Amino acid sequence: MAVREVRLFGDPVLVSRADEVVDFDESLSTLIVDMFDTMEDAGGVGLAANQVGVLRRVFVFDTSHQEGGLRGHVINPVWEPLTEDTQTGKEGCLSIPDVSAETTRYETVRLSGQDRDGNPVGFVANGLLARCIQHETDHLDGVLFLKRLDPAERKAAMGVIRASAWFNK
Repeated sequence: MAVREVRLFGDPVLVSRADEVVDFDESLSTLIVDMFDTMEDAGGVGLAANQVGVLRRVFVFDTSHQEGGLRGHVINPVWEPLTEDTQTGKEGCLSIPDVSAETTRYETVRLSGQDRDGNPVGFVANGLLARCIQHETDHLDGVLFLKRLDPAERKAAMGVIRASAWFNK
């Protein structure tokens, strides 16, 4: 359908909590298709609606390039960790170009939500998909991954952001 503009760090929509979806209509389906197009164009593995300026609780994901990976969307997502086990790895964000940092997330989560027709969906995820679910749900809560970093990592990331051409436009 269309590639939408990805909002960048500093845009207030990125720190705003998205609203629950109550209307499962054609505009929602169009948003989901556009979000897939945008995510693919930007080379991401996940994208939350507020990253394209829409404050609705929707995210898309694609980890199908990995063995056992999935591609899909979730509306009104809710997740919970299944164990206290964590993973730490490089994490980046399409809304914060050229910044990545070691970020700790739960290793395995159970996700529930709805599909574009309002039907319940849910599954258990680990590894990259679990990381993606947590990252994208954070976006929908108005939380950027920078808040998950230890103070030294956050300070270094902010230095990269302040020095970047995209931030100083």
